[in-house]
Amino acid sequence: MKRRFNGSGHRSDSLPIAAIQPTKKDVSGLTATPIDSTPVKIHLKTKITIGEESDSYELISFGRYYEKAGAVFLKYDEVQEEGTTNTIVKLTERQALILRSGAVKMRMAFNEDEEQNGSYESQLGTLLLTTKTHSLSHTQMDTSLEGDFNLTYQLKMQGNPVGEYIMSIHYKEEA
Repeated sequence: MKRRFNGSGHRSDSLPIAAIQPTKKDVSGLTATPIDSTPVKIHLKTKITIGEESDSYELISFGRYYEKAGAVFLKYDEVQEEGTTNTIVKLTERQALILRSGAVKMRMAFNEDEEQNGSYESQLGTLLLTTKTHSLSHTQMDTSLEGDFNLTYQLKMQGNPVGEYIMSIHYKEEA
């Protein structure tokens, strides 16, 4: 059975959400993973469409899952040619936030009800990102720590369309 996060601010099965856990601060200033986080395997897929051209990106990583203040968090590292990027995905009923720090520094917010502003920092300075969310869903199994986050959105940089994105994250507790 799956738990679905709905627009009323509660999971549809009304299971209690874990209380705020003690944390340590990490060097980047982002809140570190709570002590009672759970190790998970994360499978990220992204399809980017720009005009008639599409490209896909896939990542399998190991990270941490935790709940805090009514939200679900996934924390993992992306290792690329430019270096390692620390990624935090925050999920609530109808919103999501993706924070990246390290080799890439970016903040992207998603809300089905309205466009959201974010930022991307580069050597040229900080660029404005705008997301228009077409769909956002998060489901989680009742019987085990396993879930899916699906997101489709349009991305603009400095007000100019960049492309259409389809992102899915599947996570599962590591035994």
